[in-house]
Amino acid sequence: MSDATDMQDDLGPGFDLGVPPPPKAAPAAAPAEPAQAYRVLARKYRPQRFSELIGQDAMVTTLGNAIKRGRLAHAFLMTGVRGVGKTSTARLIAKALNCIGPDGQGGPTIDPCGQCEPCQAIADGRHIDVIEMDAASNTGIDDIREIIEAVRYASVSARFKIYIIDEVHMLSKAAFNGLLKTLEEPPPHVKFLFATTEIQKVPVTVLSRCQRFDLRRIPADLLASHFDKVCKAEGVEAEAEALSLIARAAEGSVRDGLSILDQAIAHADMAQADHAGAGTVTGDQVRAMLGLSDRGAIRRLFATLLAGDAPAALAALREQHDLGVEPAAIFKGLLEVCHGTTLAKVGAPADPAQSAEERADYDQWAAGLSFQLLHRIWQLLLKGHEEVARAADPNEAADMAALRIIHASQLPDPGDLARRLENGAPLAPVAATSSGQTAGTTTAIASAPAAPDVGAPADFAQLIDLLAQNGRAHMSQQLHDYAGLVHYAPGTLALRPVKPLPSDFTRDLAAALKPLTGMAWDVSISDAEAQPSLLQQEEAREQAARQSILETPFVKAAMDAFPEAELIDYAAAPVPPNSDRSIAS
Repeated sequence: MSDATDMQDDLGPGFDLGVPPPPKAAPAAAPAEPAQAYRVLARKYRPQRFSELIGQDAMVTTLGNAIKRGRLAHAFLMTGVRGVGKTSTARLIAKALNCIGPDGQGGPTIDPCGQCEPCQAIADGRHIDVIEMDAASNTGIDDIREIIEAVRYASVSARFKIYIIDEVHMLSKAAFNGLLKTLEEPPPHVKFLFATTEIQKVPVTVLSRCQRFDLRRIPADLLASHFDKVCKAEGVEAEAEALSLIARAAEGSVRDGLSILDQAIAHADMAQADHAGAGTVTGDQVRAMLGLSDRGAIRRLFATLLAGDAPAALAALREQHDLGVEPAAIFKGLLEVCHGTTLAKVGAPADPAQSAEERADYDQWAAGLSFQLLHRIWQLLLKGHEEVARAADPNEAADMAALRIIHASQLPDPGDLARRLENGAPLAPVAATSSGQTAGTTTAIASAPAAPDVGAPADFAQLIDLLAQNGRAHMSQQLHDYAGLVHYAPGTLALRPVKPLPSDFTRDLAAALKPLTGMAWDVSISDAEAQPSLLQQEEAREQAARQSILETPFVKAAMDAFPEAELIDYAAAPVPPNSDRSIAS
């Protein structure tokens, strides 16, 4: 067939050999458009302007002032933990220095336009004069030698030739040494931008040649607000609790948080067929995704430990284990609860990421627990966390650590025992712990008495008398003479010293009051406004009484008659005019 066809072609259109024409080829199908690759949130929402760089206001202000005043350093070093914007900042600086504005006539600016060719080329990573290098894969002197040779030539199209070296601490010693001379005296058209997570590995000789910026961790509340904006831009619903959990898990890193948020959004979508209204990122889903324990469950476990209910505590640990929560995460959560309670007791500002229920629990525990007890619980939890982390069976270690917290924290204070033994006082047994208390109530740990409960004195003066009547005359005298009262309530005493008190006075006073009143005391030193000391009050009353006597007509007449007379014997009440009390001179 092919030969006949060739012959027909040779003879031309006037001759017909009866050969049918070849079939027409089917039209080629249009090539399928490639699927648009998904860009993860950490890349999609990389800052393109300094105004989009969150949490680094001090650095932005410094750079802005330097650009306005024309005081641009030749080398910048950005350091900080992962994901806080070091490389993004380096690219923004490159934009700021090379931006020419939409009209092509602009100069360096802290607010690059993002529209001109240099801005767009730098954003796309294709600008010929902005060279990015990863020091982790280009560590040697040969790589630096290429830079040293290239810096001699002027930039092709940009105002400055810029070298961005990421993870600069990975350079070898020879590479650092080879870079020193060029870094100290580079050509005027060259700028170096370094980024590192391990600033301590960068030689001092390099640090001294750079303008250093320490990028801070991003606060959790600012991260949560940023993630909320990202969710709205993505059209995703997210609970405030979920965003707070993600912000906490990010530990100050924007990139880490956006990666977790990306995963949480995917997790929510996968649950759409099973839950009504799915597609919303919820706190429970984030907690399950990250393997975090329910914070409410952790607080209930903390309350159970305080109540001394060993079976309930072990059951709570088993429940968390069944949910897949690691024992180390449980003790980390308990440490956070203890820390939050202690901060609430000292009056620190509440964490914005805390729920109202969490703050209420912290305030309630802070009111019922002394600082000494909180510090003891902290040490027991910290030891338990360390044991769980290195134990062969973490679950068994968690059980034992919880039981130790329940029993050891109910023991009498060692310092109090030593003082009582020294004074010959009998050692009363620790009261049995009641397990019938509800979670969140004042705890058995705080209320287990070491002596019969005789009740707290009604006021500060009675407290001083109680100390004097029970062999604490010196301490009673110190309180009477040198301490002004800021606040008094049964179990709580805040003082402002009129004169210096011993450094361990508050500890000794709390230890002395505990066996006398049968309750734990929180004794603190405060700078707040205080009443005068009792001695000062007595002196003021005596002075007022003396002045009252001197103002009586009889005494005034005597003083006028005898100008050198002195009142040396007087009574608190005013002297009647006809009194026969003696006035000695």
